[in-house]
Amino acid sequence: MAHISGVELPRDKRIIIGLTYIYGIGHSVSREILSKVNIDENKKVKDLSVEEEKLIREAIQDEYIVEGELRTQVAMDIKRLMEIGCYRGLRHKKSMPCRGQRTHTNARTRRGRRKGSGAGKRK
Repeated sequence: MAHISGVELPRDKRIIIGLTYIYGIGHSVSREILSKVNIDENKKVKDLSVEEEKLIREAIQDEYIVEGELRTQVAMDIKRLMEIGCYRGLRHKKSMPCRGQRTHTNARTRRGRRKGSGAGKRK
């Protein structure tokens, strides 16, 4: 089983898709990594040799920030925005969308469940 950056890759998927299970690696970065280490994109994760697995692991470690380190970096960036009091930071503090979306309707993901009086309210 391929174990890269603390993530167990699914055995039955192609390697290009399997790498996207790692936080910080998307489809294009996955393709870029595989072209650098000369591994076929259509190869299944279970068919990788130990050497190929090692090449992928080293390529990711050397050139990309992934998993825990990236999560920490993102959290610190958001914290910095909140500390300096910029608009985006204030929106993060209030748990509101910070990229210009409307909030009169929609924005349920960011604002949470509807809390309103009227039809359908249970007591």
